[in-house]
Amino acid sequence: MHTIITRIVSFIVYLILFVSMGFSQTLPVRFENREDNRGVDVFIGEKIFTSYLVSNDLEKPVLFPVYAPGGTVITRGYPLAPRAGERVDHPHHIGMWFNYGSVDGLDFWNNSSAIPEAEKHKYGAVRNYSFPEYEDGEKSGMLSAENFWIDKEESLHLRERVIFIFSGTPELRIIDRYTVLLPGSADSTILLDNKEGLLAIRMDRAFEEPVTAPEIFTDAQGKPTDVPVLNNEGVNGVYRNSKGLTGGAVWGKRADWVSLTAIKEGKKIAIAMIDHPDNFGYPAHWHARGYGLFSVNNFGSRVFVPTDPEQKLIVTYENPVVLRHRVIIGDAALITDKFLSKQFQTFSKTKGPKLNLLD
Repeated sequence: MHTIITRIVSFIVYLILFVSMGFSQTLPVRFENREDNRGVDVFIGEKIFTSYLVSNDLEKPVLFPVYAPGGTVITRGYPLAPRAGERVDHPHHIGMWFNYGSVDGLDFWNNSSAIPEAEKHKYGAVRNYSFPEYEDGEKSGMLSAENFWIDKEESLHLRERVIFIFSGTPELRIIDRYTVLLPGSADSTILLDNKEGLLAIRMDRAFEEPVTAPEIFTDAQGKPTDVPVLNNEGVNGVYRNSKGLTGGAVWGKRADWVSLTAIKEGKKIAIAMIDHPDNFGYPAHWHARGYGLFSVNNFGSRVFVPTDPEQKLIVTYENPVVLRHRVIIGDAALITDKFLSKQFQTFSKTKGPKLNLLD
């Protein structure tokens, strides 16, 4: 991973990122090892932004919790830090994470502490290979990690190399995630068409859409999960995508970006995810649910739209998967459709750091 950090130094686009956005006051980014040795805390300016948790008590690394620039938490607390009045469904939805529902026939997405031991052989886990490396910066900060996607017997199915570039202003926070997927112990890894993926965040209750009837959602293993009706007070989330669709209509549709806006603690906050034209499956389908799951899925296809071709992605060393995603969090008055369209154009020209694919 040292090669990744040294190559990032030449990656200068972030020195001009906020100038192109029309903001001049960038904030420094710094990292601190957590005292519990579970990962790394990320600070933008003087405020905690998030923590990258890599503990083996979890079934994948996560960013948790995630805060808006003003200090308002935007992620659900359950199951790591439950809060009164929030939903307790889908215990595998923790903060912000990256995984998938069909990797060599294994379900990495739905794995959690709630899965019985007798069923664990159907699921996979994502384990941090070595402690994350990071580099503070006045304009942006960079954190890199290598993760192993393993089965219950610890056989390796995927190698994941990831770089996060964190940056921000007093009004905005930005995460750029660069991901390379390589095969594991075999010469190739097969990812089949599946709705459970890929880069996702489980939102705080305020960002959910008000519901009036209970729903049942079935995962990749056919296991149903009840999502009951709760008190809708303070629940006011609204999805919107680059095609102008809103609410539940964004689910499964292809789009360049999707935003989610809500008022919490008197502040109107938006979070947006942006796809990249060079990504596999672009424009991605969006696995965005009204109960607070917000996800971009570059690998699912026919599972969302029956008339779409079925995806079967074979990952090899000759054909690694390279993905780029941007996440923007901040004042909803700034994160408008026009702003996001400009961000998409800017991000589309960004190739990201040069990752060494072979060592």
